[in-house]
Amino acid sequence: MSVRSNIVPVAASDLLPKVRELKSEGYRLGQICATKVSEGFEILYSFDKDHELLNLKLTVAEEEEVQSITADFWSAFIYENEMHDLFGVKIKHIALDYGGHFFKVAQPTPWNPKK
Repeated sequence: MSVRSNIVPVAASDLLPKVRELKSEGYRLGQICATKVSEGFEILYSFDKDHELLNLKLTVAEEEEVQSITADFWSAFIYENEMHDLFGVKIKHIALDYGGHFFKVAQPTPWNPKK
């Protein structure tokens, strides 16, 4: 059995329509991860259907807000709170928003020194 992986760049304005399209096609959320890049943040949303991995790649400036996908994939609240707390990604309308208290860290993370 082989697993294919595809990375599809997506604009912030197209994120929710694309996520809703994937949900309607039967994809499930696998994970969301963030990394710091020179432009701000790169966020990778990974979805799976029938052993096919599809990744939506979103790049946003540090000050830009990203719309939550928790209305469509409830479990995204874990990843979105993590990205907010550890990286400083601004996420709008998380269904379960810990308000910056999802993680308690003794020292600021290198990705979000403001925390």
